[in-house]
Amino acid sequence: MEKGRVLLSVTGFHPQRWHELLSAERDVVTEPAGKDDPSIAYAVVWKHKPNLLSSLPNLRAIFSIGAGVDHIFNDPGLPNVPIVKVVADNLTQYMTEYVVWRVLDHHRQGSLYRYQQQKKTWHEPQQRPASDISVGIMGLGTLGRAAASVLLSLGFCVNGWSRSVRPMEGVTTYAGDSGLIPFLNATDILVVLLPLTPTTQGIVNYGLLKELRRRNGLGGAVLINAGRGRLQKDDDIARALDEGILKEASLDVFEVEPLPKTSPLWSHPKVYVTPHAAATSDPNHLVPIMLAQMSAFERGEPLRNTVDRAAGY
Repeated sequence: MEKGRVLLSVTGFHPQRWHELLSAERDVVTEPAGKDDPSIAYAVVWKHKPNLLSSLPNLRAIFSIGAGVDHIFNDPGLPNVPIVKVVADNLTQYMTEYVVWRVLDHHRQGSLYRYQQQKKTWHEPQQRPASDISVGIMGLGTLGRAAASVLLSLGFCVNGWSRSVRPMEGVTTYAGDSGLIPFLNATDILVVLLPLTPTTQGIVNYGLLKELRRRNGLGGAVLINAGRGRLQKDDDIARALDEGILKEASLDVFEVEPLPKTSPLWSHPKVYVTPHAAATSDPNHLVPIMLAQMSAFERGEPLRNTVDRAAGY
């Protein structure tokens, strides 16, 4: 198979470093040479223009720059070629660090200590052991399983929920619609790492949050969302916090990004906001993986980490 040219099409950030690294082994363009450019074999994309890929006759595969692929499925002219997800050790490490950091901060009462520091209050509250706290992870893919493994090593009880059965040693797993409420009822800290699909959009809503366990060693339920912003309803989270259904929340993603300055979540005393920074895609790590996949595919080897189109991830 001939060595193919790469179309790099991204919005929302500067693509220069991606272009430099891809160009080390491939001819890279940022626009097709006409609507039916026959030279393009691969597309490396993040929120590309709609219908950009629809008529490229020799397109072999689409690579997502970020962990999510919902931005690709938003293209009404998406061609029927394989879509490759990002799976990289450093991306998994970043996400694991974020999840463990936020779980520990809520568990060790970080917001209380920050408040006490402002007030110059010297008071040591009761601290529960990790084994008294149940962390529930929605989404037991590569990222969810990595985070679960570290949380188990720290002594937390860990639950996991996914659309289909995904057993994991040491984790109490639940699956499907029938397993969702029992999973939530047994969870003190909810960590959301689901992909965004038509069935998961808006899943983190008021009704779901009401099912979390509130009588626990934390003094209330906690939400951590490091998945996709449109998994959640921002207003429902604010309502749940105001009504005491949630004690606290750590939010890295939002329905609209950047988070509008008018959003009450910015200044909510029970919310910790980060700017979609839990696991930043690093071209220095990800481009070599993409290039290796392209070369292997041209040698006749199958692509790895491809998206299940029926499932949407």
